[in-house]
Parts: sequence; C-alpha cells; structure tokens
Amino acid sequence: MTDESSMRKKVVGKALSVGIVLYTCLVGVLSLHRVNVNPRTDDAEVFANFIGIAPQVDGPIVKLYVKDNQLIHKGDLLMEIDDRPYRFALERARSEGEALEGQIEDERRTIAAQISKVAVSQTATLTAEANVARYAASVEEAKASVLNARAGLVRAEADLSYASSNLRRLQPLLSEQYVTVDQIDQAKTLEATRQQTVEQARSQLKLSQAAEDSATAQYQQSKAALDQSRQQVQVSKHSVTTLDPLVAQRSGRSSAIEIAEYNLNNCRIYAPFDARVTNLTISEGTYAHTGQQIFTLIDTRAWWVIANFRETQLKHIRPGMPADIYVLSEPDQPLAGTVESVGFGVTPDADVVGRLSAGLPDVQRTLNWVHLASRFPVRIRIKNPPENLARMGTSSMVIVREPGATGVDGSHR
Repeated sequence: MTDESSMRKKVVGKALSVGIVLYTCLVGVLSLHRVNVNPRTDDAEVFANFIGIAPQVDGPIVKLYVKDNQLIHKGDLLMEIDDRPYRFALERARSEGEALEGQIEDERRTIAAQISKVAVSQTATLTAEANVARYAASVEEAKASVLNARAGLVRAEADLSYASSNLRRLQPLLSEQYVTVDQIDQAKTLEATRQQTVEQARSQLKLSQAAEDSATAQYQQSKAALDQSRQQVQVSKHSVTTLDPLVAQRSGRSSAIEIAEYNLNNCRIYAPFDARVTNLTISEGTYAHTGQQIFTLIDTRAWWVIANFRETQLKHIRPGMPADIYVLSEPDQPLAGTVESVGFGVTPDADVVGRLSAGLPDVQRTLNWVHLASRFPVRIRIKNPPENLARMGTSSMVIVREPGATGVDGSHR
C-alpha cells in the first residue's frame, strides 16, 4: 500500500512538473508573441511643439501680463515694450509723407505755370509768323510801288523830252513868223509842266524805294522776332520740370510709414496659439533686444509621445495603429494615442561603424560580441490629453496594439 501510494505520488509529481514546464513555456510563447505583436517600450517621453518668444523691436518691457507656467490662449496679450520711440517714428514718417505730397502739389502748380508760359510763347510765335507774312506782303507791295514809280518816271522823262524837243523846234520858226508867240509860250509852259512831273515822279520813286527799304527792314525784324519766339518756345519747353523724381519718392515714404507702423504694432506681443508659458525669468523693466528669446511657449494644442522602439519591433508598427500610453507620474491614468510616423534615421553608432569623415573611413578594430539593436523614434499622437498630465519631457511607457484590439479607452481599435 505504501509502495503503491509512493508510486502514485511520483507519477502525480512528474505530471505536475511537466504541466508546470508546459504552462511556463506556453506563457513564455504567448508573452513573446504578445510583445512582438503589440510592441512596447518604456523609453518614451511626452513631447510638444514649442517656440521661443523674442521681440522684433528693442526697448524696455513696461508691462508683463504672464507668469511662469501660466496657461494662456491665442490672442492673449503677453507683454508690452515702450512704444514711445516708435510712435514718434511713425509720426515723423507720416509727416514726411505729407510734406512730400505738398511738394508734389506745389510742383504741379509750377509745371502748370510753365506749361502756360510755353503756350504764351507758342502764341507769340504764331503772332510773329503772321507778322513775317504781313511784312513779306508789304515788301512785295513796296517793290510793286517802286516799279510803278520807276515806270511813271520813265513816262514823265519821255514827256519832258518830247516837250523840250518841241520847244526847240518851234523857237526858230518864231523869227520866220511860222508860229505865234502864244504857241511858243504854250510850248514853254508844257515843258515846265513836264519838268515838274519828272521831279514829282523822281520824288515818288524815292518815296517808294524808301517804303521798300522800310518794309524790308520790318520784314527782317519780324523774321528775327520769329526766330526769337521759336527759341523762347524751346527754352520754355525745356524749363518745364517733371514730377517723376518726387513721385518716385512716394514708395520710399510709404515703406517708411509701413515699417514704422509695423514696429509700433510689434511693441505689443500676443500669444500666437494656446500655450503654456515656461522658462520665464524676467520682470518688468528688462530691456528687450530684437531676436533675443525672453521665454518659451509650449504649444498645448497637440501632444505627442516620442517612443524609441528596437529595430526588430518596427515591422509590427505602422502609422495609424492605436497605442496605449502610461505616463509614469500617473501610471493609473492610461492615455489613448495613434501612431503618426515611424523614424527613418538615427545617428550611426561610432563604436560599430566608426566615424564618418573626409578621407578614409575610420573603422573600429574591436569586435563587440554583444550587439545591441538600434532604436528608432516613433511619433504617437495623444488623444485628448488631460491638462494635468500634459507635461513636456514626462517619462512614459507605450504599447502599440494591433487594430481591433481593445484599448485603454475601452474601444475596439
């Protein structure tokens, strides 16, 4: 009975041992399968976008409306820089712009007067041209008068020659009493009359010649006046100024006004998005310099976890897969996330491949018997992160699950 009981106990013990070993192997296989199918890592940190707030103008900070670690919203006023120099600069730029417009208006009036002067000069030129034409006609008329007077003188001299010849012919006949004394007197009277006519014709010829000379002189004078008027027109045209140099300054003055307005507006700095203020170590009165960072804003609109997975696990991770996130500060409040991207590059390990530099490769001569797998960053977007857990740099643990698995939020993914 004792031997039989002992044998039974041995059989039960062996069966139990085999069962335990099989169960352990099964649990190990299931765990390995689960780890491979649902990769996990505790090499992860919470991450968010952040920017450094740096003013775009110089000046002392007169108002600071935020404090360190404060939650702010888009459009909230963060701080004010003394804007007096920039207000004065804007007023000066506007004044210079108005002065330029005044100069342009005055120049327009000057140009209008110069154009009127050109018109007057052109009218004077037209008058001079009319005078030249009129005096040219007078010259021609005077020449015709001279020709007419010269013809009249020729006729008068011919008549005088005839009267003198007739008197000389009749005088010898008086002694012969072929003619009477009365006929001789008539011949003498006719000669005297013809002599007077010749003198009058000569005077008329001289008068016509003088009139011709006067008309010619006036004609020459009118031509000189015409040339002078034409030159005056050219001078007047060349003296007309242009607005181009002043108008070209408008863009510069407008740009100066816009820059002054831009600088004045930048004296008040507003939050570009919902964020958390951090690294605030200044106070009112600090002199702000352009481009010098004053504090940091953490963008609270979107949070990620950067999880470093071994390269052997990457084949089980794809964008869009669900993930469970456990923040180590509150491990009992798991968060839901979605894989957004898987990293495609990390810095090569110098102990493995050597150093990459110019020239020949620097390859290590040692042999590492234990080869550690490289880790690649996986970016996981957190869904609806609670405000008290969303802290940049917080350590966390991530489990990436197959689609359709039940996640921490109770939904099937």
